[in-house]
Amino acid sequence: MIPTQNRTIMSVSQLNRATGQLLGEHFFSVMVAGELSNTTQPSSGHLYFTLKDANAQVRCALFKTQQRRLTFKPENGKQVIVKAQVSLYEPRGDYQLIVESMEEAGDGALQRAFDLLKLKLTQEGLFDAAHKKQLPKLPHCIAVITSPSGAAIHDILTVLKRRFAAIPVIIYPVAVQGNNASFEIAAAIKLANHLKQCEVIILGRGGGSLEDLWAFNEERVARAIFNSDIPIISAVGHETDVTIADFVADFRAATPSAAAEHASPDQQEWLARFLHLEIRLEQQWQRYINQKQQSLLWLSQRLQQQHPGQKLARNAQRVDDLEARLNLAMQARLANHQKHMDMTQVQLWQYNPALTISNYQQKQHYLSSRLLTAITHKLERLQLRLLKNSQTLQAVSPLATLSRGYGLSMQAKTKSIIRSTEQLVLGDLVQTHLASGCFTSKVISLDETSLLSPELRHE
Repeated sequence: MIPTQNRTIMSVSQLNRATGQLLGEHFFSVMVAGELSNTTQPSSGHLYFTLKDANAQVRCALFKTQQRRLTFKPENGKQVIVKAQVSLYEPRGDYQLIVESMEEAGDGALQRAFDLLKLKLTQEGLFDAAHKKQLPKLPHCIAVITSPSGAAIHDILTVLKRRFAAIPVIIYPVAVQGNNASFEIAAAIKLANHLKQCEVIILGRGGGSLEDLWAFNEERVARAIFNSDIPIISAVGHETDVTIADFVADFRAATPSAAAEHASPDQQEWLARFLHLEIRLEQQWQRYINQKQQSLLWLSQRLQQQHPGQKLARNAQRVDDLEARLNLAMQARLANHQKHMDMTQVQLWQYNPALTISNYQQKQHYLSSRLLTAITHKLERLQLRLLKNSQTLQAVSPLATLSRGYGLSMQAKTKSIIRSTEQLVLGDLVQTHLASGCFTSKVISLDETSLLSPELRHE
């Protein structure tokens, strides 16, 4: 800085440096939106581009170290939002933006976020057909989650009234766009499931841009739909509009009116069906009545045939017949038995045991007399024989010999009768029996000479 006559004169370098400091202090961090152009990337790896709008442009630099944070490829024509520090490139005196981060702006950024969330939820299985619930054919109540002031609610109610006006409708008013819209939509779904007043839910709004429909692309809304126990019909935007809610919902309708069509039955169709069922019921009932009448007639005829009076009359006649047959049978049987008894009596007199008994009694008396005589004679003969044998026995009895003074000697040990001295040895004990008593002696000498005469030996 050169002072000259009370004036301060700055060099170009000083001016650019001061300007750069001033810009850096006042624009330390700014957010700028614009379109990419003049994009270049030299061998250094840094990215240089121009950010422009319809009326102005500014040079920008994104250094290599900051590029790893990018989630897309910067290309000319893309709308982006950059966070940057304003600075001045002193050698040329050009001011520029030193970019710290950059993201896609407008539909491009939203579309990328949409694709990322769609991929994430697809991998988690939230879009799988196995999780889709069937819509009720005839719901007793329908819930509608949408803006109370939009065109969608008017279209839905109009269709529901035309198709089946008797079905009650509960409206859960929510914001369908804006920062709080996704919170309100998710809360309304949870509330409907908690109250359990309805069997199907219509979730929708009218058409709009991707940004307008963004509340239905929020993850919290997708998970609220997935966790709902009540089937949900998604009806967001027009037929060409696609949201995350469409993929998660149990059924996607092209428009809110189409959602109302699918949620409600056609009353004309149901009336026709009821009429058809009524006719069938009447026919079935008439056929049933005819069958029962025919059955009643047949049972009545059978009842007449099997009336107790008639049956009693037939049975009384049968009893009389059986009684007559029984009397005849009894008389015939008695006559037969009487005849048999007479014949048996004749035979019995022929075989009367009285005569036989008398004969046997006489024969018994005769045989008893003969038996007594025979026994008497037999006893007499036996007595004579006994007397004779007794005399003989008395004659030959050793007792008689002993009574005459003889003795009977036996060996004391063997009890054998001693007939010869050859049976004895010195020292043997001899037991001698007399007519009265006995004694024992010991052999001290033996002599073979007998002292008895031959006559006595024979005796």
